[in-house]
Amino acid sequence: MKKRDFLKAGAVAAALAIPAAVRAQGASYNWKMATGWGGGPLMDIGAKAFAEKMEQLSGGRFKIQVFPGGALGNALKVPETVKNGIADLGHTWIGYDWGKDPTTVLFGGYAGSFDTERMLHWLYEAGGVDMQRQYRDEAEGIISMPLGIRTAEAFLHSRKPVRTLADLKGLKLRTAGAWLEMAKDLGAAPVTTAGGDVYPMLERGAIDATEWGTLYENISMGFHKIAKYIIYPGVHQPTAPFELVINKDAWTKLSDADKKLVEIVARLVTIDFWLKVGQEDAKALEFYKKAGNTIIELAPEVQYAGRKIGLDWAEKNAKENKYLWFAKVFQSQKEMDALWKGAAAWRTVKVKG
Repeated sequence: MKKRDFLKAGAVAAALAIPAAVRAQGASYNWKMATGWGGGPLMDIGAKAFAEKMEQLSGGRFKIQVFPGGALGNALKVPETVKNGIADLGHTWIGYDWGKDPTTVLFGGYAGSFDTERMLHWLYEAGGVDMQRQYRDEAEGIISMPLGIRTAEAFLHSRKPVRTLADLKGLKLRTAGAWLEMAKDLGAAPVTTAGGDVYPMLERGAIDATEWGTLYENISMGFHKIAKYIIYPGVHQPTAPFELVINKDAWTKLSDADKKLVEIVARLVTIDFWLKVGQEDAKALEFYKKAGNTIIELAPEVQYAGRKIGLDWAEKNAKENKYLWFAKVFQSQKEMDALWKGAAAWRTVKVKG
């Protein structure tokens, strides 16, 4: 059995293991879900997929109305909307809160992160999910868990060719999270904005380039129609777990069985999300080529510099010990990295061609 089939089979088995009594009996809920997305894969295979599976696997007891970004509050401040009870739960990227506490970036992925497979193992097998739950509870008073995870992003959709460090000098690019700060060290001129504003800014030339999601996810955004150059790999974002946030009062009202149901469905959607994005990413390059885009691979100097900037940034924050959780989470991830060091040697069979 292929690894991906095995992972999906395991997730499905977990869902099917939910007792029929849990699915069919118990309280019913009508929840509002805030999101950071106007549409696209993050909405479809993330937020909406969670809502659909919760209704299905609860026997119809959970009905979750999913709202597009901005409908219930600031699209970049979903946790705040949920904490204040305007929404019962929300789907976001935890790294948007990096300005309040950079610890969020460690959970959401940054230039120094390991790849998605390692991130999944850290989250589900090395204590990452528990750390995220405890951190968000203490820092924000909300319930938090992963909901969806992507592969490495595209580095840029750009109106200008970008390959070297020299090409990045003065480049006006849209980004988010800690890369706002790090991109400046590469000489770029970064800004941030909600997803719905990116296309018009790129179209009218207010920005030269944007990063958003993976090659597949960006097809629905349409950036390739107005930005000829597509640059990879996404050294700024080797992985990106997304976040389910739940109002603490709403969570407290759930039975233990329903809490477990939420956790199982969130994990199932996370694995399904990864499988879907990975498969569609493999098809996306051919799509862009047929659309007339120019594909550029970043020079090694940029890839090395980007990762070094990320790791230096994390080491600095950990040593300063300004944030209660940062050093603890970073140390856990370093231990995971050390455990998997050299993994390619014993996990990958070398083939020609």
